[in-house]
Amino acid sequence: MPHSLRRLLAPRTPPALERDTVPLDFGDGRVIEVLRVRDPRAKRMRLSVAERGPRLTLPPGASDAAGARFLHEHRDWLAAQLAAQRGEGVAPLRPHETTHLPLRGALRPLLWCEGRYAHLCAEGDALRFAVPARAGAAALRRALRDFYETEARADVGRWLPRYLPGLPRAPARIRIRPMSSQWGSLACNGTLALDLALVLGRPAAFEYVLVHELCHLVHADHSRAFWREVEARCPDWRASRDYFHDEGRRLKAALHVLLSD
Repeated sequence: MPHSLRRLLAPRTPPALERDTVPLDFGDGRVIEVLRVRDPRAKRMRLSVAERGPRLTLPPGASDAAGARFLHEHRDWLAAQLAAQRGEGVAPLRPHETTHLPLRGALRPLLWCEGRYAHLCAEGDALRFAVPARAGAAALRRALRDFYETEARADVGRWLPRYLPGLPRAPARIRIRPMSSQWGSLACNGTLALDLALVLGRPAAFEYVLVHELCHLVHADHSRAFWREVEARCPDWRASRDYFHDEGRRLKAALHVLLSD
């Protein structure tokens, strides 16, 4: 084979990314390290926050000075995103000290009482947490997780019958658990997974995620046909998408703070 043809048919190596870190001073005594990535495929400068921290993506031709200005201009936004990621405003669960818990888009008053075992239940708009005198932190977290999962399953059980008649089949199984990045998924074996943090937010947003994953039983991709299925069942899905964009990180962080050691 001629060398020119062999070179033409050879798989193309993706352009390498250049990575380093730069400091960002928030002006209040805090200085953090931001991962700076030069991406030959990037079209514009972009600032994002992931579990590993903040990342600044620079396109070809962008200077270090331009990147520094971009970081400075967006440092208030970055501070808010990092605060949400850390779950600021939500404290770990403390017996007889925690006064409110998030549920369905609101902070519910929390009442404490003694009980034979750790158990949390709803009483009207309030929540009641029964705990033994010597209940450990792990027992409280298990009771809280069980409560949230029970409430989430109750919501799914109320919504699901409305959508099943228009589907080719029902999900084989529904799992509700904390998820690191996704809000839901549908496995090839028909198992539908939902993030436990959904029960902390608006019910309409939770229902949208359920509808989204159910529509993957009709179309496994995100084609126009798929979004038509979503639109037919959830006309206000864009409002829920915007809600997750604004509040999603805070919801996940709040659940992590409440259920972590």
